[in-house]
Amino acid sequence: MTSPHILEIRGLSKRFGGLVAVNEVNFTIAPGETLGLIGPNGAGKTTLVSLISGSITPTTGDILFEGRAINNLPAYRRARAGIGRTFQIMKPFPGLSVLDNIAVGALFGTSTAAKALRVAREEARDWLELMDLQQQAGRRADELGGPDRKRLELAKAMAMKPKLLLLDEVMAGLNHAEIDDVIEAIKKVRSTGISILVIEHVIKVIQRLSDRLLVLHHGQQIIAGKPDEVLEDPRVIEAYLGRRRT
Repeated sequence: MTSPHILEIRGLSKRFGGLVAVNEVNFTIAPGETLGLIGPNGAGKTTLVSLISGSITPTTGDILFEGRAINNLPAYRRARAGIGRTFQIMKPFPGLSVLDNIAVGALFGTSTAAKALRVAREEARDWLELMDLQQQAGRRADELGGPDRKRLELAKAMAMKPKLLLLDEVMAGLNHAEIDDVIEAIKKVRSTGISILVIEHVIKVIQRLSDRLLVLHHGQQIIAGKPDEVLEDPRVIEAYLGRRRT
């Protein structure tokens, strides 16, 4: 039977010695859905994303992708199965052009080892256009400014043809105008029909992008639901926003 969820997390926990970073977390993501993941610093958000992407392994619990348990799959096999990820600290390939940075994603995201670089570059141009980076195609990737680097990070991830994209604080370090630009870029990504899990501290971003929110605090989920309902919950106001609204 086909699973109705692209991702299902069951009782997921991660311990580092005596520290419980993620504690018995349960949630699902439907095809085409955007789930926002919020919580104060140290809540376990990036650890949770790392568990899903495969860069670390869970202590207990299960991760199901398209109905299949992937706990034992290494990160590269999860990527080729359809799980893409961006990182808080962007590290483009500095000696390569913007176009070839994206082409690397296209090459890695295929199970066909014989895929030609020419074909990968053709696919990369499609993502250049979608992310409004056409004018930057020939520039060295390490010469890009903040918003363009964010768009490049999205384009690289999308070139791998993910079914689920994990976005880890892609707005970090941007001003208000730049944030609006990157929100529009993420909306373009979302319009392709993929599922997204997004970590973000900027409330307006979460409200504009997410279908649902999941809140973590000290590694535990405290609430999940519609964004407006979650952000008005007293537990969230106290734990995440750090104050009570008047």
